[in-house]
Parts: sequence; C-alpha cells; structure tokens
Amino acid sequence: MLKNFRIYFLVTIDILLIVAAIISSFYILFGNLSLLISYWWFLPLSIAFFIGTFRNFGLYHWDWQYISIHEVYSLIKAVALSSIFIAVSIMVFGVVNFPFSALIINAVFCFSLVGGLRLAIRIWKESKAVLPISRKDKRILIVGAGDAGEMILSEMLKLPKLGYRPIGFVDDSLNKKGTYIHQFPVLGKCSDLPLIIKDYEVDEVIIAIPTANRQQVRKIVGYCEEAKSRFRIVPGIYELIDGTAHINQIRNVELDDLLRREEVVIDMKEISSFLSGASVLITGAGGSIGSELCRQVARFNPAKIILLGKGENSVFDIENELKKNFPYLMIVTQIADIRDRSRIENIFISERPEVVFHAAAHKHVGLMERNPDEAVLNNILGTRNMVDISDKYNVREFVMISTDKAVNPSSIMGATKRVAEMIIQAKVSQGSKTKYVSVRFGNVLGSRGSVVPIFKRQIAEGGPVTVSHPEAKRYFMTIPEAVQLVIQSAALGKGGEVFILDMGEPVKIYDLAKDLIQLSGLEEGVDIEIKFVGLRPGEKLFEEILTAEEGAEATKHQKIFVASLSEVDTHKLTDHIKILENLAHNGKCAEIKQKLKEIIPTYKETII
Repeated sequence: MLKNFRIYFLVTIDILLIVAAIISSFYILFGNLSLLISYWWFLPLSIAFFIGTFRNFGLYHWDWQYISIHEVYSLIKAVALSSIFIAVSIMVFGVVNFPFSALIINAVFCFSLVGGLRLAIRIWKESKAVLPISRKDKRILIVGAGDAGEMILSEMLKLPKLGYRPIGFVDDSLNKKGTYIHQFPVLGKCSDLPLIIKDYEVDEVIIAIPTANRQQVRKIVGYCEEAKSRFRIVPGIYELIDGTAHINQIRNVELDDLLRREEVVIDMKEISSFLSGASVLITGAGGSIGSELCRQVARFNPAKIILLGKGENSVFDIENELKKNFPYLMIVTQIADIRDRSRIENIFISERPEVVFHAAAHKHVGLMERNPDEAVLNNILGTRNMVDISDKYNVREFVMISTDKAVNPSSIMGATKRVAEMIIQAKVSQGSKTKYVSVRFGNVLGSRGSVVPIFKRQIAEGGPVTVSHPEAKRYFMTIPEAVQLVIQSAALGKGGEVFILDMGEPVKIYDLAKDLIQLSGLEEGVDIEIKFVGLRPGEKLFEEILTAEEGAEATKHQKIFVASLSEVDTHKLTDHIKILENLAHNGKCAEIKQKLKEIIPTYKETII
C-alpha cells in the first residue's frame, strides 16, 4: 500500500514538472502561451509519453538518496526517447507548422527539473548525514582513496549509528594528495601512516584497496603495527560478491591477505559451455576443496550437483549452504565410500553424471605414514573404482585433484596419489571415450590438512608454535584460487593431461608462523615462542611440482601448465595394483612401501 502511494506521489510530482517544462519552453520561445493553447493536445501527449517511458526505465523504483551517474544516464535516455516518440507522433498525424524547436527546449527543461529534484533530495539527505560528535565513535582512517574507499566512507556517513567517525584517507597516488572526497581530505601517502595515526589520534585503519597485492598489504600492515593501531581490510576483488565494497564486508586482516596473489582470470564462456546444463558429481564434497568445488560449479548453472561424501556432517553443511545460495539448483546428496564399488555404481546408474570432480582422498601426510594400508584402499583403489565406473557409464569428463607431493614422493600419501595419476594415464591409453585429467597443486590455505589451523590453535593455547625446520618451504594458494584453476583446467582438457597450477613463489613455514603471530596481535619471542621440531616422517624440506624427467608445456592460460609424463605400462600397473590390494586388505604395511617403491622408482622415504 505504502509502495503504491509512493509511486502515485512521484508520478504526480513528475506530471507537474513536465507541465512546468512545457509551459516554460513555449514562453521562452514565443513570449506568450497563445501557441501552446492552440496545440493544447501537446500537454497530455507529452505527459503520456514521458510518464510511460519513465516507468519503463524504472525511475519510480529508484531510491532518491542513492541517485548516481547510472541513474542520470537512464534519465537522459528516457527524456530523449520520449521526445523522439512525441516528434514521430506529431509527424504521423500530419500536424502542420508545429514548432519542433519547443521539443528540444522542453527536453532540456524536463531533464533539468526531474533530475534536479532528485539530485536535490540526495543533497538534502546527505547534508542531514553529518556525523554527530560522540566520544564513543571510533576515529577511522581509510587507506585507499578509490572506489572502494569512497563506498566505505559513504556508508559510514549514512549509518552514523555504527559509531564510525572518518578522519580522512591516505593514498600513494600523487594526484590525490590534498584532494577531498565528500569533504574528507587525502592526508598523505601510506608511508605517512605512523605519523598520521599519531597526529589524528586514529583508533582504527581500514585498508580499502581490493586490488592490492601481498607486498602492498604487508607494507600497510607493517606501518599500522609500527603505530600500534588496530587495522582491518576490505576483501580482495575476487571475494567481493558484486564487485563493490560494503561496510559489512570489512574483516580482520588474515593470512590470505598477506599472501594475496594476482587475481585469477578465468574464461567464463569456456567454463560455462563445459558445465552449464550438465549433471556434475563431486566426490569428497564436504571437504575443503570439494565444498569449494560445489560453490564454484553452482555458479555455472549445472542441471544438478551430486554431493558424494563419506562424512555426513560436512556434506550436510555444504548441502544447506547451496540450498540457501542457489535455491533453484537441483542438489542430490549421496553418503557413500568411494571404496564401495557396488554402491558407487548404483549412484552412477541412478544419477547419470556427465562430469566428475574427484576430490575424495586421504591427504594427511603423517597419518598416512602410519596407515599405508588405508592410503592404498582409499587413494588408489577408490580412485580406480571412480575411473572404471566413469568409463562404464560414459562420463563426459573426469577430473582428479592431485598434489605436488606426487612428484618424487617422500611420503605414502604422495606415492599413492602418483599411482592414482598413473591409473588415469592407463585408462586414457586404453582408448576410453571419457576425458580424464589430473590437476596438481600444493597446499591450500585454510584446508583441514594445512599448517594454518594448527598454528592458530597453538597460538590460542599460548604456544609454542611448532615448525619443522627454519628453511622448510611450501607452495600455497587460497582455496577459491585453486578451485577456479581446477575448473579452468577441466575446461581446457582434451584427455590424459596432468595439469600443473602456477603456485607462485614458495613460502617459508617459519615466515608463515611469524605472520600468524603478528596478525594475532602478539610478538614472537615475547608473547609466543616458535619451536623447531625437525622434519616428520614423509615430509620434505622443499616441495616440487615436476620431476627431473618431466617437462612443462604452456597452455593458453598463463597459470596452467601441462606435465610431459612418460607412458604407463597398463598391464604391469594392473598387476602391481592387484598385489597392493591384497597387501592392504591384509595390513602388510612394510610390504606396501616396498611395492610402491617398485612402482615409483623416485619414491624415497624421508630420512629423519
């Protein structure tokens, strides 16, 4: 009821403004209104066209408080289109001697009055949004005088109840120093932060540069730490839901921000043609990688997603998340173990997946060293089941998540994942119609098996934080970045490739621990100790992404490469796997290690 009243009110105001514009245009042109009286029908004709066009352009659903350049363009187009319709109508009806110059002046007046009123409303609203002075308000300094910074400032001004009092901006652009945004000054460069924080008694710094790389974020955080100021951040550009920054998205700086890499660019059209309308099955759907695969795949409008996992609670969680965020998506949940061949086959019969993402695996290096039989049953035999059944039921594409630990493996986990890659290579060599690809990458931040949650827990408990070796390095990616590149690899795949993701530069685990201590507001050696405990069984000092024999070929995507692997002897591999299967079922752990060394000559256990 109130909505309809608002629309009727706006229409009435616009009718009055249109009439005023017409009267003004005729009076200015001719000095009187006698000609307008002769063409009296011009008034209702103009009102009908202008109001109808305004309605079609959505003018009556705008919030006047937030009118912007986009709305101004829409108003220009609406006024121009209305004037054209009126002119065409006059000519169609054969009206003689009508002063068309009045149409042009009328369009200018109409735009000025209708747009001017809406702009005046915004100015009046913003003038009322001057923040009341309160001792409880936090004094905020915004880093980044760009679009994101302006959006954050605007929301602070419009929502004074949040208790934020902006002081100004800092920005490294020389052109912006001394300028003002909504009456708030750009006070200096990022390097000036310690001095500005002190001089202006800043309570909190907000980093509002979604495109900032890790070096920039680290520098800004360092300046804030130097000034002992609290700091928070607007998420990276690829994390922003609609590409715009909002005040409710501001969060504490996390490790992902300090390791922030360049934004991943993916070919949306290529991926959409690959996934749109497809039935997609994801194994390990409740895991860190599996659940992110579910989120990313859902964006491309598949016909349905089949969530397959062994852990009911984690699968339940991602199912509910998808139902909330993608209410029109068909979601099928299957609690199953990939080692149970008959159960998996029944799922394929009932659901008929066209694309399979195989993310289910045991990934914990230390646990698999102590349980090699379980690693064989899950990582090798489970993968064999998925590969064979996908081939039997004509799956269009099968994508396996592999690991950099499969390269010159030093662990049971890495060795079993390399054998899983070999199973896929063997299936391709047999001429399967299914496109099989593997994708190798390193550690992902925030995954259950990563060191990050372990370090966080140790910090929460007061330390010490345990690091294997001061020189130990690992490749790291964020989960969204890794999954985006996995899906892009799948779209690129022609069958048989082992794709390698560009992991950037390796990161010292010791530096990672220091960063997490710093982000927790603590100081290494004062509040928290770091203790070196030595390499554990199966661990390497450095991870690799290729063996010495493997080369890497570029693809059309700058962050994706293809490993050049030697051919696999299918018959010999089949015999090896039969022996491994028998050893695993009988718990022959020592013999399993020996057999894996026979299959993979480069497999060497870590010597502690």
